[in-house]
Amino acid sequence: METDDLAALAPRLPSPLEPVEDERFARRGLALLLKRDDLIHPDLPGNKWRKLALNLRAAAGRPVLTFGGAYSNHLRATAAAGRLLGFPTIGVVRGDELAGRPLNPSLARCAADGMRLEFTDRATYRAKHEPAVLAAFLARAPEGTYAVPEGGSNALAAEGCAALGRELSGRADVAAVACGTGGTLAGLAAGFDGRALGVPVLRGGFLGGEVRALQAAAFGGPRGDWRLDERFHCGGYGRSNPELDLFVRDFEARHGLAIERLYVAKMLFALVSLAEEGAFAPGTRIAAVVTGAPDALTRDGD
Repeated sequence: METDDLAALAPRLPSPLEPVEDERFARRGLALLLKRDDLIHPDLPGNKWRKLALNLRAAAGRPVLTFGGAYSNHLRATAAAGRLLGFPTIGVVRGDELAGRPLNPSLARCAADGMRLEFTDRATYRAKHEPAVLAAFLARAPEGTYAVPEGGSNALAAEGCAALGRELSGRADVAAVACGTGGTLAGLAAGFDGRALGVPVLRGGFLGGEVRALQAAAFGGPRGDWRLDERFHCGGYGRSNPELDLFVRDFEARHGLAIERLYVAKMLFALVSLAEEGAFAPGTRIAAVVTGAPDALTRDGD
């Protein structure tokens, strides 16, 4: 795939950086900025564009096989890219119990964009990165198929997300991003001249190792100043609680901006909580990366 093929999709890069007047930050001498990656492209918004772009160039028009849950944002973005750029896509979906059921709206959109869906049991799905398991998936795909991991997070994705850090360098002191698979934080930290903060949206405590592994694969070793704050997953992936729900409604009312609930809400909740804890020195410019927009189809994205 030529560079011009992706450029023809007219991504909005660099994405806008918008100041937000919020007294919870202002009274502590802090500036809140929203990095609007959700505005990069209507079908490949936010970190989906940044993580897929270099992978699609590496695939060079070959079929692409990737993985996700039944409401995966990543599957939908990959299917949309296949439709827009004219290459076949195969989506391996977690949960073989879904095979005999009508497609939910998210998977129906994938299918409408031409993605071939393959449902697999959860034990096999968990082992998808093992060479023998991945080889079995590829053996059922067209010859020459290019595999992209769940959430799009691999070394090329981290390299693509380093551009996010470069766009923020000199314009923010702290950059915060919600984390699912760690690829965005790995790249953000590598390209950024300030401190990168990752807010995991799921439990487990494993993301630090994932970020380090991605940076080693992409850049040859650790890069940037980054840390994780594991306190704001609100019970796990796709989970919420009354405090988070109240926060989202209040933030939307204050700023007239609808907030994506699975990722962005937890990251913004973390920033307000950290500001109230005094975690940021007066004068700090804090960039909150808006990695996606609200979507009625999104329940189990990655």
